[in-house]
Amino acid sequence: MDVGLKRELEDKVRAGERLTREDGIALYESDDLAWLGGLAHEVRTRKNGDVVHFNVNRHLNMTNVCTASCAYCSFQRKPGEKDAYTMRIEEAVRLAKAMEGENLTELHIVNGLHPNLPWRYYPRSLSELKKALPNVSLKAFTATEIHHFETISGLSASEILDELIDAGLESLTGGGAEIFDWEVRQHIVDHRTHWEDWSRIHRLAHEKGLKTPCTMLYGHIEEPRHRVDHVLRLRELQDETGGFQVFIPLRYQHDFVDMKDGKVRNRLQARTQMATGAEALKTFAVSRLLFDNVPHVKVFWVMHGVQTAQLALQHGADDMDGSVVEYKITHDADNYGTPNKLTREDLLDLIRDAGFRPVERNTRYEIIREYEGAAADRRDTPQPMRV
Repeated sequence: MDVGLKRELEDKVRAGERLTREDGIALYESDDLAWLGGLAHEVRTRKNGDVVHFNVNRHLNMTNVCTASCAYCSFQRKPGEKDAYTMRIEEAVRLAKAMEGENLTELHIVNGLHPNLPWRYYPRSLSELKKALPNVSLKAFTATEIHHFETISGLSASEILDELIDAGLESLTGGGAEIFDWEVRQHIVDHRTHWEDWSRIHRLAHEKGLKTPCTMLYGHIEEPRHRVDHVLRLRELQDETGGFQVFIPLRYQHDFVDMKDGKVRNRLQARTQMATGAEALKTFAVSRLLFDNVPHVKVFWVMHGVQTAQLALQHGADDMDGSVVEYKITHDADNYGTPNKLTREDLLDLIRDAGFRPVERNTRYEIIREYEGAAADRRDTPQPMRV
């Protein structure tokens, strides 16, 4: 990058001036990761100090049966496939109740788009889960699922959200976003929920007082300009509603586990390479710099590995997600090296080892407990590591 442009971008960031689309593309073109990380770390520190947030959560997927066959997805199964499943509500409650230990604060629920389950299954499932776990926040359903509920119920998204909120919904999940630009999206997504409906549903959720996450699936067939476009769409919606609490870049993954049944459901992997660690860190840094009106950036350690997740904390991220025990959507622990679970103590150790101070939060980013930070003799201020 030209020295003059680098200085110009530094000045804009330090003055709090909003970066443009062209600025975002220029940042991705820079090969100076230490500089990018340092700049993003400045912004992250201004917003969140030396804190790294985490929560104690569990994931629950009540069905993997799905009408869609998205090109990147290894989770979905068709009716009648050997490992297709759908839980009865009583079974889901029993499984969730078994996850309650360790002061669980959040249950994260995402499902396939089941062709036959009735609409009433979904609010009833939340209601029963809330009765069983009254002190646990229910973060449930993607905008894609809400759009699907409109189809099967005949209700509007507004009516659907009202019913789900009455049943105990505290937040939507951020999924279904992938990459919004149609140039890419038409090749990776096999359902009807695109930017117009995804943004419509999150806007409605925000109007009803819900705070939601937003995501981006990166590192497949998209280019940096598509990532910039994706973030800027979300930034504009955040200007309007202020309802996004956190942005979560999700690292696209190859199918290592599910191919063992003889079916490679991830149709992108034959022509893609997973993003390198350096590319992941660049994506976190540029996202933090562009997305100036979202308070938090989360690194989902399951999809990045714990070492890259630690480095991301020094490249703009301030949240390590939670102590996930089982993540079926993309988890490939057998080949990628990601653990099946991290306990609260594991997360505390990882955060401190990266030089930060752990803070346990709930779904709404309200502080539950603050912990001691890294050892005083480790370093005065966390700095981006040179890669």
